[in-house]
Amino acid sequence: MIAGTVGYAEAAGVLARQYEGLVFEDVHRDVLHLFPDVASRILDVGAGSGRDAAALARAGHRVVAVEPTAELRAQGERLHASEPIEWVDDALPTLAALPRTARFDVILLSAVWMHLDVQERRDAMERIAALVAPAGRVVMTLRHGPVPPGRRMFDVSADETVAIAAEAGLALLHRGSGADTLGRPGLRWSSLGFEPADRAQR
Repeated sequence: MIAGTVGYAEAAGVLARQYEGLVFEDVHRDVLHLFPDVASRILDVGAGSGRDAAALARAGHRVVAVEPTAELRAQGERLHASEPIEWVDDALPTLAALPRTARFDVILLSAVWMHLDVQERRDAMERIAALVAPAGRVVMTLRHGPVPPGRRMFDVSADETVAIAAEAGLALLHRGSGADTLGRPGLRWSSLGFEPADRAQR
């Protein structure tokens, strides 16, 4: 079992219902402007039940959904069987199942980053930077708040994430913050958007 997925298999059904009870546009309202209007290739890392992947597929994008927890992946494949989503069993920091030559126009990491320790975050950002297309974007949401019992989570800050991204060659496009969509006490979120630094300098 991958360390960051501890506690998710047993709760897959409950989590899927929770995830699917939210609407993509509501959860990601702060970063919707970072997603392209034209059909694009999108990587959803830590796709969970596939809520976001399905919404993006319905918008006409070609979506690869990475989810390391088999039980959640099965929920997503069942719930969104009608959508042309490519499901992949893989995980950060290496995303070893994805071809080294793969490139994506958008890479979405929603509620994922807190599962990685600091070295894993550095390694993962290098991998993400290698996977984003030259004109692509990376969209992230960061969780801040109490850790549920039995879960592996770390305290991650927006400042650290921006710094690690810069080291990996990604420039900040967007930074925002907001309350928890589910209204859970003590929980808040940051949203970040990046693009390759060489594009930002043009």
